Amino acid sequence: MRMSGADIVLESLKRVGIDTVFGYPGGVVLPLYDRWPAHPEVRHILVRHEQGGGHAADGYARAAGRLGCALATSGPGATNLVTAVQNAMMDSVPTLFVTGNVARNLIGRDGFQEADATGILTPCVKHNYLVMHAENLAHTFAEAAYLATTGRPGPVHIDIPKDVFIDEAEFVWPEEVSVRGYDLPGAADEADIARAAELIDAAERPLIIAGHGVILGEACEELRQFAEHTGVPVLNTLLGLGSIPRTHVLSYGMMGMHGSYEANMAASNADLVIGIGNRMDDRAIGRFNDFNHHAKLIHVDIDAGEHGKNLPTAVPILGHVKDVLPQLRDATRQRSHLDWIRWIDEVRDDHSHSMAIPSGPQMTSQGVIKRISERCDDETVIVTGVGQHQMWAAQHMRFSYPNQLITSGGLGTMGFEVPAAMGAQVAKPDALVWSICGDGGFQMTLQELATMVDENLPVKMAIINNGYLGMVRQWQELFYEDNYVAVAISQPDFVKLGEAYGIKALRVTDADKIDGAIAEANDHDGPVLVDFQVEAEGNVWPMVPAGSALSETVEAPRPETPSEVAR
Repeated sequence: MRMSGADIVLESLKRVGIDTVFGYPGGVVLPLYDRWPAHPEVRHILVRHEQGGGHAADGYARAAGRLGCALATSGPGATNLVTAVQNAMMDSVPTLFVTGNVARNLIGRDGFQEADATGILTPCVKHNYLVMHAENLAHTFAEAAYLATTGRPGPVHIDIPKDVFIDEAEFVWPEEVSVRGYDLPGAADEADIARAAELIDAAERPLIIAGHGVILGEACEELRQFAEHTGVPVLNTLLGLGSIPRTHVLSYGMMGMHGSYEANMAASNADLVIGIGNRMDDRAIGRFNDFNHHAKLIHVDIDAGEHGKNLPTAVPILGHVKDVLPQLRDATRQRSHLDWIRWIDEVRDDHSHSMAIPSGPQMTSQGVIKRISERCDDETVIVTGVGQHQMWAAQHMRFSYPNQLITSGGLGTMGFEVPAAMGAQVAKPDALVWSICGDGGFQMTLQELATMVDENLPVKMAIINNGYLGMVRQWQELFYEDNYVAVAISQPDFVKLGEAYGIKALRVTDADKIDGAIAEANDHDGPVLVDFQVEAEGNVWPMVPAGSALSETVEAPRPETPSEVAR
């Protein structure tokens, strides 16, 4: 069948399983928008900024577990996407970013709203396409979706000149897609499994670090079975939270810069570390040169480029985690490590103050976040921004399921929280979605409140309002002798702001009112904004100072009087 390029694009989106596009129109993509009414199966959501659209596609992809999509026009439309694209790249999120470009005869001539989107986004994507002929569109979309969702997932970008949308071509959908040189790891080499199993069976203090790759690889059940079979305790990276229920007896929570004291001490004292689907990055590992010289490292990853990148690896295992974990389970002896686990438990008990919620009448960020977790069901989706509130959410919320926590890990993008929560709510219309927002990050992308109203998306937003860019202020306090520069941030009246957008808005200044506000938000059938005015200068503890080793974790001072302990 012969179609216009615009119809081929929309038909291709349907073929790759995309049912929602977060977009913003502009001149060069008008031929595409002109044909949209003929393809009602693809929902278009008009965002208020292209970065918001990109983060919404990211949140959608994580919550749904399938390909997310954002669309922008040429020039500033494409450049506004860059932060969202790089965010998806750093966190390995399967996303498709489509941009329009100026007509082919104007490319390279500095035409109005021209930007070299292909060149700009090349280092930010898994793969990049500039489609110059309408007959190539269908195959490009099929291949792009295949690349974005297989292997190590990631963003793929397709740039389409305006006149390619207008040209006609035969619509030919490829029956199968293959890419030369693109090999998909599956089961691991048996020799590598045997070497790893020998180390696991011999270890007395083994430890698993489970990362985002376990969730992306849909291998949470395989992780649990392997951990239970070998008796090995499990730590998580930030994005690995939810890969094993936090209530599991072998789960010891998040490690790293603001991980628990016991997690960091366990990582520093293990004799074997089994990294599974994680990048061994500096936020989780601390100073690379001083990460536990006594431990041998087994690293399971689908991307060979991660092996040995930051830490010397005794046994690198290339493979898909869903295939590799059963191989390791079957190759190892069933064991328990009671003495090792007892040691970790004793460290946790002796340092329970390290993540205690401060006592007293003042409303704290930790207290608010913990109460949200306790008053929502276990399937509530939590989307955070970046900063202190993100770390407190990771510490005090009990994530039991994969993709229950949606947050910006690798790039650390402030402003992620509102649009990503919007995308998550679109992906899971019947789920309760809470966005834990910083008062600074919230103001970066709050324009998407209008999109929530238009689409009647019942996202609940908790603004943790301390009047500071909190994490930066904390560093200035601890490492720059209290020299606060450019961190006190003036606020609008968030309640009036919410009401101006047509959103139910609440203000909480008293700790006794926290539960009532959460309940009122949960019961409302539309979006809700809650301004929690918390203490100004709370700090996140424990903390590994930048450039330090995990063994140098700093705790909060021990309280003179008992505090409520959030464990």
